[in-house]
Amino acid sequence: MTGLHRAWGRIPLPVRRLLAHELRSVASLGRWALRRPPHGVAGGELAAAYTGPQTAMMYGLLFVSLIETVALSVLIPWPGVHRVVLVLDVYGVLLVLAMHAACVTRPHVVRRDGSLRIRYGALFDLVVPAEAVASARVDRRYPQGRLVALSEDGVLDLIVGSQTTVTLELNRPLPFTRPLGSRAQARTIRFHADDPRALVAALRQPAPS
Repeated sequence: MTGLHRAWGRIPLPVRRLLAHELRSVASLGRWALRRPPHGVAGGELAAAYTGPQTAMMYGLLFVSLIETVALSVLIPWPGVHRVVLVLDVYGVLLVLAMHAACVTRPHVVRRDGSLRIRYGALFDLVVPAEAVASARVDRRYPQGRLVALSEDGVLDLIVGSQTTVTLELNRPLPFTRPLGSRAQARTIRFHADDPRALVAALRQPAPS
């Protein structure tokens, strides 16, 4: 066991993070297929979906991957090469499905204590304590950049389908971990929720004593 831990420790952190993300995504695929309750949502807590803007794109990628698999099976005449390509294509299709399943089964969560858990599938997970939130508002924006983008003035954008719909102003810098493991701090967080009004209303409700 110690040898396994040492071998795992020798793998670069970004690679370890990617492997962990993939394993959690595949586990989410099972949860999605079995119609299990959302991950990390307790009774009385609000689960806020965020997959709306990307669903069509995900299924489009899946369709293209399937077409590519069929086309290559016809075009490649060498059985050995065909088997390798088939395995890679099936793995790619599985990953697309697993990524979408992770997003569906791991929604944002407004907890009973007033804190907010902001997620993107298995790639991003940040808990914002209730006392750290100065204000929350519905604010639709169309920022450019990667999934997780941090500006020089501390604005963190968690972009889904090229948009964000909720803006959180914080009363203190909040540390977070990027998908590949590096650390940073945010003073403002902008993210997407399919029903931003319901999420903001839940955040504004006083936490139970």
